[in-house]
Amino acid sequence: MNERLPYLREKTALLTTSPGVYRMRDKTGHIIYIGKAKNLRNRVTSYFCKSPDHTPKVAKMVSNVHDYDFIVTDSEYEALVLECSLIKQHKPKYNILLKDDKGYSYIKISDEPFPRITSEMQKSGEGKFIGPYTSTFVASQTALEVNKVFMLPTCRRKFPNDFGKGRPCLNFHIKQCMGLCSGKIPQEEYAQIILQAEEYIKSGSEASVEMLTEQMNIAAENLEFELAAKLRDRISAIQRAADRQKIICDDMKDTDIIACAQNGSEACIAILMYRGGRLTDRSEIPVGELDSTPNMIQDFMVQYYSEPERIPREIIVEEDIPDNEMVTRMLREKSGRAVDIFTRTRGNGLKLIMMAKANASESLAIKVGRTGKEIVALEELAKLLGLSEPPLYIESYDISNLSGTSMVAGMVVFENGRPNKKAYKRFSIKDVAIQNDYACMHEVLSRRFKHYTDSSETDEGFRRLPDLILLDGGKGQVNAVAPVLRELGIDVPLFGMVKDNKHRTRAIATGGGEISISENKAAFMLLTRIQDEVHRYSITYQRSKHRKSSYAMEITKIKGIGDKKAEKLFSIFKTREEFKKASPEEIAKAAGVNISVARQIYEFVQNEL
Repeated sequence: MNERLPYLREKTALLTTSPGVYRMRDKTGHIIYIGKAKNLRNRVTSYFCKSPDHTPKVAKMVSNVHDYDFIVTDSEYEALVLECSLIKQHKPKYNILLKDDKGYSYIKISDEPFPRITSEMQKSGEGKFIGPYTSTFVASQTALEVNKVFMLPTCRRKFPNDFGKGRPCLNFHIKQCMGLCSGKIPQEEYAQIILQAEEYIKSGSEASVEMLTEQMNIAAENLEFELAAKLRDRISAIQRAADRQKIICDDMKDTDIIACAQNGSEACIAILMYRGGRLTDRSEIPVGELDSTPNMIQDFMVQYYSEPERIPREIIVEEDIPDNEMVTRMLREKSGRAVDIFTRTRGNGLKLIMMAKANASESLAIKVGRTGKEIVALEELAKLLGLSEPPLYIESYDISNLSGTSMVAGMVVFENGRPNKKAYKRFSIKDVAIQNDYACMHEVLSRRFKHYTDSSETDEGFRRLPDLILLDGGKGQVNAVAPVLRELGIDVPLFGMVKDNKHRTRAIATGGGEISISENKAAFMLLTRIQDEVHRYSITYQRSKHRKSSYAMEITKIKGIGDKKAEKLFSIFKTREEFKKASPEEIAKAAGVNISVARQIYEFVQNEL
């Protein structure tokens, strides 16, 4: 806890209610956070109040605040502009910092008699360079695509030196290379093809198709049918590439799409840049510690678009940002033209948002060692259930019995979207004598969280509090368990998983109703995995217990073996293999019987078990 809080609260009580910018400083005087406010007193008070509800990022920042200063402005908009300028100047630790050290990539057209088109990490050597691209991926994919569309050579042969030296390679035979090595393509014709390829890179498929179609028609009118056929094939190749690549979108003439992915204490923002209806660049930028998604996207935009040439006419964001009107005004003044910021909940815009989010998730997944689908699923689940952040540690419970006998429960754990089998727990129902799933669930959760509240508990699985509890069942199970958590002071979100008539997860149950999950594909798949896994685990335990119970009843028919000795034997020899490997002497010692009775047990085990 910050020992300076009493002083900071006293100082803040005298603060002005005017708009402005505040600068938080640590004990060395360094600025660690810069923010804006339309009411300085109210905003700064929220950091130092006695019952704060901070995100982890804000809580950590507040713990390091030694003092702060402020600058009063005439309007909230002026505060936004000043905040942007000060963040760029001071680069505070707890503001989003756009650290992107990937450098730039280019597409190079080499300077030689028969030029090659390649993607390069930097400008080197003689030739023409198109770019820069902040995304190496986009540059390399574009070079790969243009070489295939125009059937350009990608081999290591030197032209014209290697004309006629050896047969054309496989690419020629599968129609991915024009066969320049044969020496049958004039330099002038090849130069024209390179010009067409360059135009394709710069203007996209639509403009290239129009240009080539015009050239094809002129060739046909001049009875140059061979040339017209080549142009026709080239047009078809461009159209196939556009369909295949999914990077052509005629609706996005000058548009950026921005989305965010989060994982515990990490976040990443992805931006897709469409120019002239074509995806020209893509970038994923880590943005430090977590805040809410709208706040992180807004902070990112304010810094990322600090240079006018970066600002597009349209920006599509994953969620509405808090100060849309002011940020829009700032971008319009910087760029000197109309700029609009909006979100999309359907159609092509939503697909592109999900594409950007997938890119952010995959980039973050590499950093944290998880798959992008797992990150997206947990984010979707958090939004679906109204959680403040993705549930990284989930416990799920299911009851299993056979006609009211062998009643058990299974607890499975999903950590970071994956099963953590070391944390699984099994419960044998003790207090419920008849089949009653509600009462059984009540007993299991009561026992589990009494372990948590027991200060002497040493099991790490019981000592950890989950981020989310999922019960296999509807609102009845939820209502049966909720009082247990309240009595023990356990504040963990609790929901049920409802199945359809095909035993598939169809909805999430609350204490009073259901939440549909059919539209949340990633969350749906995760919930289905959890429900299938907890069902498998609990029913496997129930069957194992039932088999042992049946065997125990048979063993009690042996003279000298009662229920307690049979139970003791199965507690020592836990599996069929262990029991079969046991010698009569080991059985006698385990059950506390003489060797004659032990031999009878041994014969039973070998023949019946």
